[in-house]
Amino acid sequence: MTAARPEALVARLKGGGRRPRPLAPSPATLPKNAQGRFYHLNCGPGDLAPYILTCGHPERAKKIARLLDRVQIKRRHREFLTFTGAYRNIPVSVMATGIGTGATAIAVIEACQCVSPVTFIRLGSTGALQDYIALGDLVITTEALRDENTTHYYAPADLKALAHPQVLTALIKAAATLGFPHHVGLTCTTADFYAGQGRVVPGFPTLDPGKVARLSRAGVLNFEMEMSAYLTLAAVSTYNLRAGGICAVFNNRLHDNLASPKLMRLAEERLIQTGLLTLEILAAEDGM
Repeated sequence: MTAARPEALVARLKGGGRRPRPLAPSPATLPKNAQGRFYHLNCGPGDLAPYILTCGHPERAKKIARLLDRVQIKRRHREFLTFTGAYRNIPVSVMATGIGTGATAIAVIEACQCVSPVTFIRLGSTGALQDYIALGDLVITTEALRDENTTHYYAPADLKALAHPQVLTALIKAAATLGFPHHVGLTCTTADFYAGQGRVVPGFPTLDPGKVARLSRAGVLNFEMEMSAYLTLAAVSTYNLRAGGICAVFNNRLHDNLASPKLMRLAEERLIQTGLLTLEILAAEDGM
């Protein structure tokens, strides 16, 4: 028997026809805490909104939450920090997940046990791989190269991690409306910040020091560490979810430079404002 192609797998999981009834998981399979909430997020049904703005850094989540009209729920456990409230009468959650696709997958899976349908919009930071991308610019992902191992537990290696078209279009429209410099294209999601992104640091080997130049020549726009998890899990899940994301450029690896703290703050403000306008665009299209 030949293995199913990724496209066939996704069509079977997400297409028409009767979907299999999910089995009730055991407490060890999908653990909950003493309050009956899912273990890592410390959230349960009713705690999350159908739109979730996500980031790695808890301080960024706090900044976004301060812009909401109201916050009704705050949950924290380990590196996961979640706020749920409303922005311009749109129900929204803001969630920090920490670094990496492993933590991201935990967040996505547990969040989907709490709310459906759900839209994830990643608001991250990134390193640019093209000469023309300036510090402080924004990068909107069309597809994420799965240069990590987490998503390979969920989907075949040749499945493409594509942003949901509606989320992608809304992100582009929001950045253009606000007049923020932005670039749209291919992202590389890595499992490691140092050697995994071609950095050569004292005391540790780097087996692929030419990675930056090679990916740049291939047209990849940026490195980051979470996007592929959102896009892959959204592609293969039988739940009703969609995902996309945008990142602020904090360094350019070709120039080997780093944004100043002032420019990082400006880039993060652009990032957050674009995310909030994207939320408004999607909510309007969804009839919220």
